[in-house]
Formats: sequence, structure tokens, C-alpha cells
Amino acid sequence: MHGKSIGWDDTIVALATAQGIGAIGVIRLSGRQSINIVNRLFPAKDLTQAPSHTLHVGYLKEHGKVLDEVVISLFKGPKSYTGEDVIEISGHGSPYVLQQIIQACVNQGARLAKPGEYTQRAFLNGKLDLAQAEAVADLIASNTEASRKTALHNIRGGFSEHLSVLRDRLIKFSALIELELDFSQEDVEFADRTQLYELLTEVQQTTQQLAASFQLGNVIKNGVSVAIIGKPNAGKSTLLNALLNENRAIVSDIAGTTRDTIEEVLNIDGILFRLIDTAGIREHTHDVIESIGMEKALAKMQQADVVIYLFDVNEVSSAELQSTINEFNNKKLKYVLVGNKADASSEADLRNKFSSIPGITFISAKENRHTEVLKEKLVDLVLQGKVTTDDTIITNARHFHALQEVLQSLIDIRNGLDNNIPSDLIALDIRRCLHYLGEITGEITTEDQLDYIFSKFCIGK
Repeated sequence: MHGKSIGWDDTIVALATAQGIGAIGVIRLSGRQSINIVNRLFPAKDLTQAPSHTLHVGYLKEHGKVLDEVVISLFKGPKSYTGEDVIEISGHGSPYVLQQIIQACVNQGARLAKPGEYTQRAFLNGKLDLAQAEAVADLIASNTEASRKTALHNIRGGFSEHLSVLRDRLIKFSALIELELDFSQEDVEFADRTQLYELLTEVQQTTQQLAASFQLGNVIKNGVSVAIIGKPNAGKSTLLNALLNENRAIVSDIAGTTRDTIEEVLNIDGILFRLIDTAGIREHTHDVIESIGMEKALAKMQQADVVIYLFDVNEVSSAELQSTINEFNNKKLKYVLVGNKADASSEADLRNKFSSIPGITFISAKENRHTEVLKEKLVDLVLQGKVTTDDTIITNARHFHALQEVLQSLIDIRNGLDNNIPSDLIALDIRRCLHYLGEITGEITTEDQLDYIFSKFCIGK
């Protein structure tokens, strides 16, 4: 169980459901006085005598005035989300009524909760480790099946279990090396160096796999930015509308209609793609507004995770397309080549025309032909054969940076063994490795670090 900080013995209250009018709203209290505070407002029953995990219906009253008819959910610590006594008040969803109930609780001695304070208390009381607690925020923010699944896996302790096994085995060797230091005069070895090499290899492989999963995890959590690039009137806005199945962008036969960037979000197979329709790129223009739009398009292209290069199959030659590809390769861009307006030609003719350039997806954005093939290609390009399963996937940048430090420590330990450096220096490197593993799960934290992590949570959670 984690040690509590000063000031964690008070009782907090907050609205746990979203702001705004709804059928019901849930107010949550946590702390030693939770039951007593609500009991003074709930004359229908003595909640102090009620068993845990029970529901109670009645009126909330303050100074004889009825505030609302509510359902009280009672959870006695330690069998609650925070590990403390928790009360949840389910009232009618009027923002005014809910605020009156919260104020009544404050009048009785509660204080308003800070962002993430309930989950922070759950961590401090040993109900969750830090990796699990951060996964709670990820689950709340999840907006695809993949992000929900990943967050839920980590809440259940999937990531923490991996780290716990690594940490326990390293601690065992660290203890043996520390024991050697106590008998340094006798020049004995308690820690088998061969086994330590094997352990280092195993831990390094696992850590590398976890760290490598961050690229996929970042995609699952934050989505992929896709810039739709092409010459004026190549059909970029028409393609955007076809992918979204709506007329979001202005479409006309006049070249250069789109003079700024337009962003939309598309969910394909559980991955969020942020589609950016940009002004057409051409070498020379005398229109000042259009020039600004082109500058933004080029900037978006550089920032995007993936570029869709859309070209008119009737206007672009194979040599011109190859020149564009060379430019993309020089800029190290990840791109998809899409030949638009393919409705007037057969696919065999188009394949023959662009025979020197493989991997082109031919579509007709106007007729919505083969846009599903383009969606599949986008997913394949992002996942690169990786499948989002129940495997542990890192989605948190803090965890990724800590794992990088773990990897560096493992390299230092191996180098130390290779060069026969003294046991006390190897022990220092192992301690450093254990330190960064502990930072991920919260076994090693500072109060400032915790305050920063939980400040990003929503109030009421």
C-alpha cells in the first residue's frame, strides 16, 4: 500500500457524470466522513447502520427543504473504487438541482474534488498501480474499439504483470550481487554471471517489444493524420466527401476552390484517421490567398503521418508521377498513390500507362468507386501487418520514455559484465533499471509527479 500524503484524510465531492442536462446525474463522495455527511441530508434511513454495497431510495433534505428524490449507492472501504468509504448520489439531471446537492455536501464538511482525485486516492490506497490508473483516463477518452480494448487490458493489469515479472527477477539478481559486496574480501560470487546474461537477454527482448509497440499504441490512442495532396482540381475535396459519405468540402469544377485546409475524422477498422483536405499544390500562382493556402498544404504534408497523393490519371504522365515519388522519398514521407477519375479508362489501360510504378490505387471519387480499397490500404499502411489483439500495447508517452531508460540501463549492465567491472558498479546499473521500471507502476514516485499525472484526468474521476 502506498503511503498517503498530508491532506488526504478529508472527504471530497464532485459530479461524476458529464456536465449538462440529462435524465440523471451522479454525484460521488469519497473519504472518512462520506457516510456521515450524506446521512445528515438523508432522513429516510440511517446510512451509518446500512451494509456496504446497498441502494437506498429517499429524499435529500437540507434545513427541512427537499433538494431531490435520489438513489444512494453505499460502498464501505476498503471494498470501493478508492479504498475509502464512497457514496454515490443518483439524482435528476438538472444542473441546478445537482449543484444544490453538491453545495449541501460542502456545507456539511466535504470539499470539491480536484481533477483525477478519486483515481489518485485509489492509487494511494493500493487499489490500482500507476499504469492501471493512467489506463482509466485512457478508457474514458477512448473513441474506438481498439483504444477501448487496449485501455481495458491495461486496467486489468496486463502491462503491470509484464513489468512485475521483469522487476522481480532483476531484484533477485540485484540482491545476490549486493550480497557479494558484503563478502568482497573473500572474493566470492553468489550471482551466476551466465544466468544474468540470459536474464538480460530475455528482459531486453521483452522491453524492446513493449517499447516498439508504442508506435502502434500512439496510433490507437491519438489516430493518424492524413494529408490529401494533389494538383488543383485533382478531386481532393470529392475524395474527402466520398470517404466521409457527406458533402463536407466545397466542390466545383473551378481549379483551386479549396484555399485552406479542412479536417475531418474517419474511423476505419477501429483506427481514427484525421483527414486533411489541402489547397492544390502548383509551382506558380499570382493569387495571394491561394499562395497562403499552398504554404499551409506543404506544412500539413510535412506534419502528416501519411500522405495521400491524388492525381488525375488523364492529366499526369508516368514520368511526372515518378518525379513526385522521388520528391516524397527524399522527404522520407509515408504515402499512398491514388489515381483519380479512372471511370473513363479501363484498369488494364491504366496499369499499362503506369506500368513502371507499382502500388497505385485507381479510383473514381465522383462515382465512389474503389474508395473501400483505399481505406483498406490506409489501414494496412498504418498497422504494417500488426494486429490489435489482447497483447500489451504501450499508449502512454511516459511509459515509453521510461522503457527507453530501462533499455539503456540493460545495455550498461551488459557492457559492465563484458568488461568485468566491479560488482558495486553493476549493482548501481541494476538499481537504475529497477528505478525506471518502478516509475511506470508508481512504486517510485514523487508528489509533484503524481499531481501532474492526475491533473490531466476529468473532475469526478
